[in-house]
Amino acid sequence: MGEFFKKAFRDMKESAKAQHEVDKAEFRAAKAEAKANFEENRGRNSFKKAKADAKKSWDDAHMSPAERAAKDQEARDARIAEANARTEAANARYDAAKKN
Repeated sequence: MGEFFKKAFRDMKESAKAQHEVDKAEFRAAKAEAKANFEENRGRNSFKKAKADAKKSWDDAHMSPAERAAKDQEARDARIAEANARTEAANARYDAAKKN
């Protein structure tokens, strides 16, 4: 029983570390996008935001813990890659707007 809890807490710790990396990357991307939006809209009053809602599929509820962990890690890696791409794009937009 003790080994079960050790493994469970180890898994939670690893998941928290991975989620922290995702949060940091997404924060950097949001910060860069806000900076670029501000520079592009300087002197103009416009608001461009979009929200996307995602729903869990029925299959997600029936995954094994190993499958769920693998899927979560894959999703985190994809989100980090997307956030890094957004950061680069926003920095390019910021530089272009700053030159004008």
